[in-house]
Amino acid sequence: MNAALQPSVIGVQAPRKYRVLQRFLANKGAVIGAICLLLFVAVAILAPWISPHDPLKANFLSVRKPPSAEFWLGTDELGRDLLSRLIWGTRSSLLAGVVSVSIAMLIGVPLGLLAGYFGGWLDALVSRVTDALLSCPFLVLAIALGAFLGPSLGNAMIAIGLSAMPIFVRLTRGQVLAVRHEDYLEGARAIGLPHRWIILRYVLPNVQSPLVVQATLTIASAILAEASLSFLGLGQQAPQPSWGSMLTTAKNFLEQAPWMSIVPGLAIYITVLSFNLLGDGLRDALDPKS
Repeated sequence: MNAALQPSVIGVQAPRKYRVLQRFLANKGAVIGAICLLLFVAVAILAPWISPHDPLKANFLSVRKPPSAEFWLGTDELGRDLLSRLIWGTRSSLLAGVVSVSIAMLIGVPLGLLAGYFGGWLDALVSRVTDALLSCPFLVLAIALGAFLGPSLGNAMIAIGLSAMPIFVRLTRGQVLAVRHEDYLEGARAIGLPHRWIILRYVLPNVQSPLVVQATLTIASAILAEASLSFLGLGQQAPQPSWGSMLTTAKNFLEQAPWMSIVPGLAIYITVLSFNLLGDGLRDALDPKS
């Protein structure tokens, strides 16, 4: 029976994947966002080979030099090449976004699955804690946790991940509640499948599309939060480059060297915008009503 059903299953899944890809490629904004993000990822991976100068080496003969043939984006207050620091800072920002959201999903998704599936006192407890955390603005909570844990990039990622975790708890719980009483789940329970198998095999695959979209959008917020924490001195520590720490230094030289703030500011803006465009494109492509 399984062999007879396999061709029909493949025949149903393949066209759906094709339609999702087709809808995504039809969204020009999403495609542009995906291309920009691929470029940023390539820059982060190839940083040791494409960086024209040492991002940590000071050159006091080239302090706050404007863009030139030698320094394409100018130099900072210590004569360090801004292009090199921007390239290496890409690693910190992308890493902060991906790791923070991974932490949020590793904690939030299982809690949402358990709360939505089993209900009862577990659902009430998880929901009340989630509501309490969501009552505090995301960035304020991240700054508070970052200050409590101490200034470092690792602690900043943990703080951002814990601050974003309630978003995934609530989203996962809501999606599970929508499918908890579907016929295929009732059938799985009727034949005696264990709850663990039902959750992993039937519930999670049917709620993962909204989670993918939310993860993409949350990475953008996490990158912005990391830049904010670094700007406040709670993120990446000097002399290691990050876009937020570059803005911290640049704020003292806005009139003498405006290029110091323009460069990392544009990088943050383009990256966040690209993730938002990608998230919107995935939401439209994965929407079953499309």
